[in-house]
Amino acid sequence: MKIQKDHVVGLAYELTVDGNIVDSAPENQPLEYIHGNNMLIPRFEEEVDGKAAGEEFAFTLSPAEGYGEHDPRMRFDIPKESFAVDGVVREDLLVVGRVIPMLNSAGQVCHAQIIEVKDNDVTVDFNHPMAGKTLNFKGKVVSVREATEEELKHASHQCDCSDDCGCGCHHN
Repeated sequence: MKIQKDHVVGLAYELTVDGNIVDSAPENQPLEYIHGNNMLIPRFEEEVDGKAAGEEFAFTLSPAEGYGEHDPRMRFDIPKESFAVDGVVREDLLVVGRVIPMLNSAGQVCHAQIIEVKDNDVTVDFNHPMAGKTLNFKGKVVSVREATEEELKHASHQCDCSDDCGCGCHHN
């Protein structure tokens, strides 16, 4: 069976960036996803589309094909008091390199990396950590099968399950 839309795919892979392995999944614990449902980088899915279990792959994605170019407009100085918990700024949490969850103006959680801690401000970067990076993938297709109807419902967040089902859907 070959990889195509709405098939569950298991991949063993290594992601190398700047000569370092930054992510991987071994054959005995492959990355599993439903192909064609926007679960992975679109260009990644294009590269493995049509491959069968047992086939190997190796390809490189440019920053534009991966997580985009690094955008300097995504760096901000935020007043230190914005990081107060119960009125006290937690200096111990403000560590350069730490990724922290923050809320955007729409109330959605965004992740920002602390770039610099100053006397009154904290510089944060909202770019994806892999933005501006060339991504080198190599690996093997471990398994391919048709997704079940239930898996497809959950993948598209159109399930009709209860609030406490644990599926990860956003119930109203």
